[in-house]
Amino acid sequence: MSTEHPFLDTSFHIRWSELKPQHIEPDIQQALEAAQQEIDRLAGLPLEDATFQNVIIGLEHATRALSEAWGKVGHLDSVLNSPELREAYNGMLPKVSNFFSHISLNSDLWKRVRYARDNTDTALLSPVEMRLLEETVIDFQEQGADLPNDEKKKVAAINQQLAATTQKFSENVLDATNAWEKIITDAALLSGLPRSALEAAQQDAENKGHGTASEPAYRFTLQAPSYMPVMQYADSEELRKEVWGAFSKVAREGETNNIPLVTEILSLRQQKARLLGKENFAELVLARRMAKSGESALNFVENLHSRVADAFRNDYADLQVFRGPTPLEPWDISYWSEKQRRAQYAFDKEELRPYFPMNKVIYGLFSLAEDLFGIAIKEVESECREEPASENTTPEVWDKDVQFYSVQDKASGRHLGSFYADWYPRESKRGGAWMNYLYTGERGTENQDTPHLGLICGNMTPSVAGRPACLTHNEVETVFHEFGHLLHHICGEVTVPSLNGVNVAWDFVELPSQIMENWCWERESLDRFARHVDTDEPIPDDLFEKMLKARNFQSAAITMRQLSFGKMDLDLHIKYQGDDIEDLDATLDSILDGYTPQLATKSPYIAPRFTHIFGSSVGYAAGYYSYKWAEVLDADAFSKFKEDGILNQQTGLDFRNKILAKGNSEAPEKLFYDFMGRDPDPEALLTRAGLV
Repeated sequence: MSTEHPFLDTSFHIRWSELKPQHIEPDIQQALEAAQQEIDRLAGLPLEDATFQNVIIGLEHATRALSEAWGKVGHLDSVLNSPELREAYNGMLPKVSNFFSHISLNSDLWKRVRYARDNTDTALLSPVEMRLLEETVIDFQEQGADLPNDEKKKVAAINQQLAATTQKFSENVLDATNAWEKIITDAALLSGLPRSALEAAQQDAENKGHGTASEPAYRFTLQAPSYMPVMQYADSEELRKEVWGAFSKVAREGETNNIPLVTEILSLRQQKARLLGKENFAELVLARRMAKSGESALNFVENLHSRVADAFRNDYADLQVFRGPTPLEPWDISYWSEKQRRAQYAFDKEELRPYFPMNKVIYGLFSLAEDLFGIAIKEVESECREEPASENTTPEVWDKDVQFYSVQDKASGRHLGSFYADWYPRESKRGGAWMNYLYTGERGTENQDTPHLGLICGNMTPSVAGRPACLTHNEVETVFHEFGHLLHHICGEVTVPSLNGVNVAWDFVELPSQIMENWCWERESLDRFARHVDTDEPIPDDLFEKMLKARNFQSAAITMRQLSFGKMDLDLHIKYQGDDIEDLDATLDSILDGYTPQLATKSPYIAPRFTHIFGSSVGYAAGYYSYKWAEVLDADAFSKFKEDGILNQQTGLDFRNKILAKGNSEAPEKLFYDFMGRDPDPEALLTRAGLV
């Protein structure tokens, strides 16, 4: 079955084979026109007729079709990037950005929002409706609804320019990452690499037409499953240096040089903040987050820095002593750290890999979630099609390696939602791991209950030679992390879609994801899924004990690395205007004094490839501290599971009902208090990391 406008098709089972680049312009244009008509209708209501129901709730529905259609476009840009898709996406990006920017800047609409606010009997509103009213008004105010018309035009222009510039930033990172490869035919150069890395590199080379079974070649790229084993295990310092050098230059040179874009993005954000009456961009975006202000977030980062600074210096001093008299280089850190870990704990991370075959990890993860949160997860048969089928009875996926799942409430059988899982790297897919959503279902009466639809993506170690993909323990944590985000979406029960799921303060959104990582460290939960790929045996006791003892190895160095990202992010968005940065690396030298190790060769900073901060108009900008902020929350919240039993279903249901189900229906501080019965313990993170 074919549709004339496939991106506008609202079928729950999306027909990915019909979503072609040539449909993007006509489909999104039609959605834009329909949304604009609805906005114009709301803005044209007689003022005295403006009510909570027809204006505030009306705004909820006015842009939904456009948001869902554009979300599919953005998703395909992330997982199936191509020149044709990129051209179509960039062609419509200014129009979509311009439309959404102008909603809050529409004076007539703002009058009706204010009238509805001032003339609604709030005693008749439910708490969720009251929250929506408050959030809507603040949204308008923070986006410039009260500005003079000429300044509104400037804000709209900045929004449009930011959207285009941050998209170009992301494209440059993807292109620069894909532009580099190294083919090696002499296996002697690969001494130290584990068999899993060698087999993956050999298979990758064969897929690209290099080598044969009898005369193998090995292909290495800058994607994490290829890059990381080289840095951690390759005995050849020359090879490590070469690969590190290529990675450190990503988006720093030639046509993909992002350094000018970093300063341009900072400048645009600062201009926007000033137009909106804020001293800097951090003040603009943090006012409604748990930190409340840039100063508060920066104090949080700097306080943690002071608490771990001595241990951080000791970590690197110990590593230097272990390395010997030769000064440490950036390409030495992972390699010698791994050797030090082995010497100190007799523990090699690769020993764990056979115990984490992807299929068993997924099965165990789902089993835990089912028992803890009262849900049932079932894989649904799906297929990847090049072209649409005449009959569409089986759900489609966008790549042959993508799987599709359904989630039900175990007690009632209600279909809570479904999701796609796309775990392995390919050149058309951006790096990293993430969760996103495609549809937010309706929650309300029985007749208004519709399922959510989400997705989780990663770039994990793929299968080699037909054998099951086996993950590192870090990759297992990533799988659990992204699934935690997905649970937040799928378990959302808020009656207002824009307040549901992951649409929460960004320094709270990581709590449901990061808390899931804790089950990757507990014997009782590991025994469910950490089973040897060949024998199905659990992790041996001695290996498990070594794993636990090594858990906090270099924890100060790892903590400081995250703090350095948060410090860089906050300082750039608080203390600099963008156009006042003549030399980005020199500026970052000043910002990060005391946050980075002193090595023989200076390591280029991450900023030009830091898509978390510069790959979207806002994203984690002025908010990267959220990861550490939420680690305090997750370390503390997991203590309740430790006290009650890590598989205690009542505690799990409490977490589902008081955190996951609530979305942004209440302030995050209250949600945390409702679950724990108290405010967060700021010492929880440092205690877990062994730093107090």
